Amino acid sequence: MTAEFSTAGIRTDTNVSTFTDAAPDYGISKASKPSVRTVQFGDGYRHDFVMGLHQNAKVWSLRWENRTETDADAIEAFFDKRIDTDRGKAFNWQAPGENAFGRYICTEWTREFPYSNLATITATFQEVYDQ
Repeated sequence: MTAEFSTAGIRTDTNVSTFTDAAPDYGISKASKPSVRTVQFGDGYRHDFVMGLHQNAKVWSLRWENRTETDADAIEAFFDKRIDTDRGKAFNWQAPGENAFGRYICTEWTREFPYSNLATITATFQEVYDQ
C-alpha cells in the first residue's frame, strides 16, 4: 500500500494511524509556476516554450490550526517518516477541488504552540511525477 494523507486518516505502508481528520483548515493556497523558457532575439522577437511533460507542478501551502497535541503528533510523524525512513518518497493526497489523488512530497513544515495542549502546523506540499 502507498502512503496516503487524507480526510479519512493518515495511512502508511505498514499501518493505519488512529488520527482520523487530516483535512487542512481553510486559508490554504496553491501556487503554480510553469516551466517556461524564453529565447529573446535581437530584433525584438521572442519565443516561449514549455519544458518537459509535467511542466506545471503545483505547490500547496497548508495549515492545521489549533489541533490537539495527539493529532499534531500524527501529522508531524507522517511527514518525519516520509523524509527519515522512506527517503523522501511521495505520498497520495487529494487537493481541494481535485477529482483524484496526486503524488506529493512535503518539502517543509513548522509547528507552533499557540495554546496549552494545542498545536498549529503549517506545511508545503510539492506535486511530483517521478515516484
